[in-house]
Amino acid sequence: MRTTVGIIGGGPAGLLLARLLHRAGVDSVVLENRDRSYVEQRQRAGVLEQGTVDALRACGASERMDREGMEHHGIELRFDRQGHRIDFPQLTGGRSVMVYAQTEMVKDLIALQLADGGPLLFEAEALSVENVEEGSGDGGRPRIRFSHEGREKTLECDVVVGCDGFHGIARTAVPAAVRRDFERTYPYSWLGILADVPPSCEELIYAHSPRGFALHSMRSETVSRLYLQVPNGTDPADWSDERIWEELDARLAVDGDWKLERGQIFAKSVTPMRSWVTEPMRHGRVFLAGDAAHIVPPTGAKGLNLAVSDVIVLARALTHWQQTGSRELLDSYSDTCLRRVWRAEHFSYFMTTALHTDPEQSPFDSRLQLSQLHRIADSRAASTELAENYTGIPGLPIG
Repeated sequence: MRTTVGIIGGGPAGLLLARLLHRAGVDSVVLENRDRSYVEQRQRAGVLEQGTVDALRACGASERMDREGMEHHGIELRFDRQGHRIDFPQLTGGRSVMVYAQTEMVKDLIALQLADGGPLLFEAEALSVENVEEGSGDGGRPRIRFSHEGREKTLECDVVVGCDGFHGIARTAVPAAVRRDFERTYPYSWLGILADVPPSCEELIYAHSPRGFALHSMRSETVSRLYLQVPNGTDPADWSDERIWEELDARLAVDGDWKLERGQIFAKSVTPMRSWVTEPMRHGRVFLAGDAAHIVPPTGAKGLNLAVSDVIVLARALTHWQQTGSRELLDSYSDTCLRRVWRAEHFSYFMTTALHTDPEQSPFDSRLQLSQLHRIADSRAASTELAENYTGIPGLPIG
């Protein structure tokens, strides 16, 4: 097999990149090691920045999102039993976010790719990435060796894009000698649930509590998505449904007549909190995007949006190279993306540390947290900073 762009990973980053390239007339092949059912049911983020929404609309992948997604014009911060709304359009010149589950975005992109895009191979496990150095053998074309339908095969391409996550094989194609990894771990995790109950709020609620952080989100008008801060190593089986609802009630409590509606919980999972970046995001003819290059804690709703930003920048660079022969945009890909990556890392770190209760933090640190939250609630400048970061800072490269 031969193609221009070999894409490892059929998640949102790989699928959107393939869609953008197809629209620009650049051929690609997507290799996904899981089956279609697994990919379409893989639960992840659900908050799309304004730039992500714009990109999906521009590439013809927004029809169902525009019909079923929920546009949100703000979030609510809760602390000291009070709610404080952050109005996004008012603070950002009209920007907002869209709540649309990653599973649905992936379904839309898969359907488009199979209908009129390049090859998308499921259960195609990448085994190795070879000839990635500039000027290497075999005519200088890199190749991906992969297993598919019981046989080992080879995909030759001009460039390889790794959208296969932290544990994928693409990242290992960047030699350790030229790679720098930056990492922070947090002393808590998220216990997340999906429940068959309409959301108890119109916009997301981020709650700081002495008992720990809580988040009220949603997947649709009938399904609620909620999270609780829990210790690392927590087993979801140790949390009964009743215990979860009682703890959510306590952490989301607010003076007034607001009530948390309860329903049947049909999914539970624990997500560790972690920040990680690898530099550079490109080596030779291998380019990394999404979780293959960076991970953020979910507090700032940045993971999926960073992946989208990466592939928009990369699609533009690959298209420019194909049309003009110039490698200028490809050569600047890593530096261009890392500007946004580190901004998102800082915002995610800020949201995480401002809202969570560190098991070892002192009363002094707790008072500093509350002071920061009051500053956001009372200051237009501070709330604007949060709103701009949450909706996606205009001016940073995304497309």
